[in-house]
Amino acid sequence: MSLFPAIYHRVEFCVVGGGLSGLCAAVAAARHGRKTALLQERPMLGGNTSSEIRMWVCGAHGKNNRETGLVEELMLENYWRNPYKNYSIWDSVMLEMAKKEPNLEVYLNCTCMDGEMDEDRLARITGWQMTTQQYHVFEAGIFADCSGDSILAPITGALYRMGREGYEEYGEDIAPTQADSHTMGMSCMIQAREYPEERTFIAPTWARKFTKEDLPHRHPNLESDGDNFWYLELGGMQDTIRDTEEIRDELLRVAYGIWDFLKNDPENQERNKCFDIDWIGILPGKRESRRYVGDYVMTQSDVRAGGHFDDLVAYGGWSMDDHHPGGIDVKEPPTIYHPAPSPYGIPYRCLYSQNVKNLMFAGRNISVSHVAMSSTRVMATCALLGQAVGTAAAIALREGITPRGIYEKGFVPELQQTLMEDDCYLPYHRRALSPLTREARLESNLQDAENLRNGYDRPIGDADNGARGPKGSFVTYTLDTPQWVEAVRLVLDSDLNRETLPEREMKLNRGMRHNIRLCWEKSHMPTTVVKDLDVMWTLEDGSQEMQSLRGNHQRLVWIPCRQKVAAVTIRLLDTWGSEECHLFAVDLME
Repeated sequence: MSLFPAIYHRVEFCVVGGGLSGLCAAVAAARHGRKTALLQERPMLGGNTSSEIRMWVCGAHGKNNRETGLVEELMLENYWRNPYKNYSIWDSVMLEMAKKEPNLEVYLNCTCMDGEMDEDRLARITGWQMTTQQYHVFEAGIFADCSGDSILAPITGALYRMGREGYEEYGEDIAPTQADSHTMGMSCMIQAREYPEERTFIAPTWARKFTKEDLPHRHPNLESDGDNFWYLELGGMQDTIRDTEEIRDELLRVAYGIWDFLKNDPENQERNKCFDIDWIGILPGKRESRRYVGDYVMTQSDVRAGGHFDDLVAYGGWSMDDHHPGGIDVKEPPTIYHPAPSPYGIPYRCLYSQNVKNLMFAGRNISVSHVAMSSTRVMATCALLGQAVGTAAAIALREGITPRGIYEKGFVPELQQTLMEDDCYLPYHRRALSPLTREARLESNLQDAENLRNGYDRPIGDADNGARGPKGSFVTYTLDTPQWVEAVRLVLDSDLNRETLPEREMKLNRGMRHNIRLCWEKSHMPTTVVKDLDVMWTLEDGSQEMQSLRGNHQRLVWIPCRQKVAAVTIRLLDTWGSEECHLFAVDLME
């Protein structure tokens, strides 16, 4: 008999890994009615963006290409609740999203350590929760590996790759001539704080020693709020799973050595005399390890061609950002940003296992080549992939089919439509309107009001795709005969090119900060978001009911109705600062 008890759980969908991809996968499935479990081996959610690692959330480059859906919901919640960009509060924002879902149970400090197969399906997994000294066994219809390191690959025998493909395998001109086991490395980052008085630093005896000659392409700048020392990188020449502890120890030697250089080098000490270490990461942030093999392997040529896939369910737009595997130990530039179009599509077939029937995955471990992964790995892209996986799992569970069945049995259009209704932008696609929205008579004093039902929920190219007008503007949909309306769906303007930070940080356009300056100002909500509005229902007997929304801070807003109505009027009352109201969609949902 085991000394430690085992607790058994039967769920429909089980997600391993609580970074942004895993969080979004679990929340998406739960919101679509599936009983879901989320295992996270750390004491907080967020992965590389959590307070343990503190990497900012990067995504697609370019105007109006910011990722929406669940990741935008998180970002806007953080603007509202966390204007001083405290990482502990950011942790709580992510945990709150999960805890609000009645169909979702979260198991923190729970490491996936084993599993059992039933022929070519994963039947159950076992997690060890170190804080309670209990085993947790999870049975599920579908599993998703969002762990980054693809822990379920060796457990299940799922096909995977690790390292860099050679040029000839996929014809990638960025790839090395010969295949090898090298990857991008990992980093322990630094957060510095400025004080009004001088702060001294004595380095530990084991810290590395650096001179400016050692850092020809890495120039730490404590006066930049955006320098988080991502380029303190090692491990790409080793095994980024097996050798993590050894790599972490060396990264700490590097981090304290860099700080010694900044504080005590004669050329740096006067400029940095009032800075001190506020935090140094003890858990390395990883960029690359195992990548699953799905029904499709996305490559450099797919990225550069724009990803025009029939099963497109997410998009990327970060450069193909290939870090040198030697990291800080080489004198070469730490990375080369190879151009990639923004946006480009990512296909659904990259998100489920080729040989384990009920295994899906999202994050940096999807079915892509090393070169393509250098772009798809960034966290905002990973969040979109997670939401796509969770939404697809919900459909597959409802229909009693495998993840592959979504593609083979013709459910991709429904998956795409559901994602777009949940405010996930899909390049080259127009969201289908409900019949009620399409057939209603529209009256409004907003400029370009017909854009509210054109199926595009953001500016694309030169087309604004929105309607705008002064505070107090209205939109009315009138139906020929009273019809059942489940909810009104609104897509507001959260300023996808927002500059909500002080002047010196506007170019960064990031939700969190790093070096903490004395002159910090708090950030604020995007001023374009409509804060206050009223919804008036005209019922079939001619009577009216009103619902008021005050203090809204989200872009996607669902207002429940659940009754027969003859007309619906939305009145836009106030914003978070903009003089006019701007929105992209008003939909009557059946």
